[in-house]
Amino acid sequence: MTKYVVNRVAGMVLVLFGVCLFTYMVFFLLSPDPAVQICGKNCTPERIDQIRENLGLSDPFVTQFLNFLRGLFVGREYDGGISCPAPCLGYSFQTSQVVTDMIVQRLPVTAVVAIGAAVLWLLMGVIGGLVSAVQEGRFADRFIAGLTLGGMSVPNYVLALALQYVFVVWLQWLPFPQAVPFADDPVQWFLNFILPWSVLAIGYAASYTRLTRANVIDTLDENFVRTARAKGLRPDLVWRRHALRPALTPIVTIAGMDFAGLLGGALITETVFGINGVGKLAADSITKNDQPVIMAVTLLAAFFVVVGNMVVDLLYSAIDPRVRVGVSA
Repeated sequence: MTKYVVNRVAGMVLVLFGVCLFTYMVFFLLSPDPAVQICGKNCTPERIDQIRENLGLSDPFVTQFLNFLRGLFVGREYDGGISCPAPCLGYSFQTSQVVTDMIVQRLPVTAVVAIGAAVLWLLMGVIGGLVSAVQEGRFADRFIAGLTLGGMSVPNYVLALALQYVFVVWLQWLPFPQAVPFADDPVQWFLNFILPWSVLAIGYAASYTRLTRANVIDTLDENFVRTARAKGLRPDLVWRRHALRPALTPIVTIAGMDFAGLLGGALITETVFGINGVGKLAADSITKNDQPVIMAVTLLAAFFVVVGNMVVDLLYSAIDPRVRVGVSA
């Protein structure tokens, strides 16, 4: 197990380094000169050169990349008295803020959106899939199949606008979303997140419903389930002890990876609902062409996906030792 963990951690570090190098190279080669953007319209070449020197933009690519990597571990000091403690993800040219601070301020909101959506999609997906499997071929099965098809077909931004109009404007069951700290008004805080959670969860829930249904139906055809039934075990025990657990194991694995990807930033949903999370920060930064922030959010998303995959692999190997054997072989 120790060898497997070491291999997985080493692989994760290599992947993160590759993503970091590729992302930095793309922004270095393709982005416009940040010094010109900072300087504005009424600027002199001398001033542009000074800005490049202060931010280290006049150095070769290798030097800039190594400085960026060093900043992640030990922090960084820019010329002009700008201090960026570790892990330093850069300095925003547009807002004159350290990027790490900007992300740290927004990350808790994105985490709330992601966790709430994950809980919702797992509940809806697993329950819907179980009901559909139990009622296979009947009206409930066909009705749920129609709902899942609709949930997978409608884009998030259309769903967000439609739900906002129906529940906020037309029925007025929910208040118009506004930023309220949890400590000030927990009820208002909860109501603000219902629609964002639902919009993010519906697409995933549709996929999980179909996956759960297929897994449960396949598991019910296994010999050990038939044996349990032949022994006269009660139907609820057959479901709970023999059918449900093996059917849900791959779903939990996929859920972990989906959740990691979601933490990278629910860009569209946060933008539509005006939620000040990492996704909205990324959208605003793209509009302003704030390259350090865009790159930092990209790396953050990659970090969550890679780490999430590694955690899922480790959990899966703990559940099923054949995974470790397969890797060792």
